[in-house]
Amino acid sequence: MIALVGLGNPGKKYKYTRHNVGFQTIDEILYNLKKQSYQKKFNGELYKANINQKKVIIFKSNNFMNECGHSICQMLSFFKIKPKDLFVFHDDLDLSIGKIKVKNGGSSAGHNGLKSIDEHIGKDYYRVRIGIGHPGEKSLVHKHVLSSFKKEEWESLSIINKNISLNINLLINKKSSSFLNKIKLK
Repeated sequence: MIALVGLGNPGKKYKYTRHNVGFQTIDEILYNLKKQSYQKKFNGELYKANINQKKVIIFKSNNFMNECGHSICQMLSFFKIKPKDLFVFHDDLDLSIGKIKVKNGGSSAGHNGLKSIDEHIGKDYYRVRIGIGHPGEKSLVHKHVLSSFKKEEWESLSIINKNISLNINLLINKKSSSFLNKIKLK
């Protein structure tokens, strides 16, 4: 069994912010799946689906970013999913809009959602880093991650999310290079 988790903050106020790009990606994946079941569980939104004969749990925690690790840990434990079969979609300041990287393990790079997950399950999981750009100065980071995308950025992100959704089978089969080649902007 595989788990796909999107990071973001709950509520309408944050829905279209840069920090919620993980939720936005999960929403696009769900939109393109033909069948899935839904339930509220582990203080989050839990979906079950099959992607190319693999059972997949798709999850968005209703905890704020810096506290999401607990509910993600509960979900993984309940379904007996190992961290190595977890894919976390999240925003990344160090990547420009339209850039994506997939990494297994590593540091949180200051990302509060990843820090929370690391505290609860360790670091042996896949991170799908989605670029949101950097504002240029550290003092502007908080305002930047909670700001909305500009129109042209949103258009690029929409294409990336659609490509992620259409090629998710490559990712869950751990074919990261093929996945990244298929999703990049032309």
